[in-house]
Amino acid sequence: MKVAVIGAGTIGQSWAKLFASHGHEVVLSDPRDDLGEIVSDLVGEVPVGAGAGSAGSVRAAEGEDPLADAASGADFIQECGPERVDVKRELFAAAAQHASAKAVFASSSSAIPASVTAAELPDDVAARLLVGHPFNPPHIMPLVEVVPSPKTSDEAVQTAVEFYRGVGREPIVLRKEARGFVGNRLQNAVLREAVHLVQSGVVSVEDLDAAVRNSLGIRWAAVGPFEGLHLGGGRAGLRGLMEHIGPSFAEIDLPEPDMSMEGMAEIFEQAEAAYGMPPEESIAVRRDEIQNAILRARAAGH
Repeated sequence: MKVAVIGAGTIGQSWAKLFASHGHEVVLSDPRDDLGEIVSDLVGEVPVGAGAGSAGSVRAAEGEDPLADAASGADFIQECGPERVDVKRELFAAAAQHASAKAVFASSSSAIPASVTAAELPDDVAARLLVGHPFNPPHIMPLVEVVPSPKTSDEAVQTAVEFYRGVGREPIVLRKEARGFVGNRLQNAVLREAVHLVQSGVVSVEDLDAAVRNSLGIRWAAVGPFEGLHLGGGRAGLRGLMEHIGPSFAEIDLPEPDMSMEGMAEIFEQAEAAYGMPPEESIAVRRDEIQNAILRARAAGH
């Protein structure tokens, strides 16, 4: 399958690695001057064909109209452009003129709903447009949030889900649009309480990270919050657990933290003291090693 990746930033490069490694013909489009160098690096970094058994490819878009070259005959378009509605509309409108008649248009946007992007696009394009939001980097993190607009056809949603599963991802389909989707909303909720706990003097940045790393992080790598609590309730399940601890949980106050730059100053200082500024490369290497080990363990457990 020919796949157009529009935008060669961090997310676009990661998508291109993933798609090419699963046997797809990937064309990467971006106006940046170093696109050729980026593609050369991608070819060298990924054992192309490793994910699907059949060799894929990745190349830079060429010609007077690189976007047209990338989209021409493409069956799937993964947009990774700037977080601006006008730019995304322009990219999709242009790509639609050259893509296959049934091509799905997926935006990597983390904030702009498909309904907003599709608002001024032709109906036949809007029916094939949705958000395909990854967790960064998508060639490592399995989650893809598929978020259709009310105009998106069921066929386009199903095609996107099957495509992402085919490249080894774990897509979920949101039943309706929500700002921040699911993953970022959960991350935001945890972050806000983490900030509150540090600002209130309850815990340090390092100890809060240790608390998550050595409890919820381990548990949630294996099961989600509802599944974990359902198991924690024993034979009574989630219902029994909430009958037991629900009232006490309801009494826990969750005040609003100060998320301003001024309010976060002490947290910035603690994080920089603990993890370096710029962040120490060894910490990132350890993170990636642990994440990959978790993914291997999950795969072996299936």
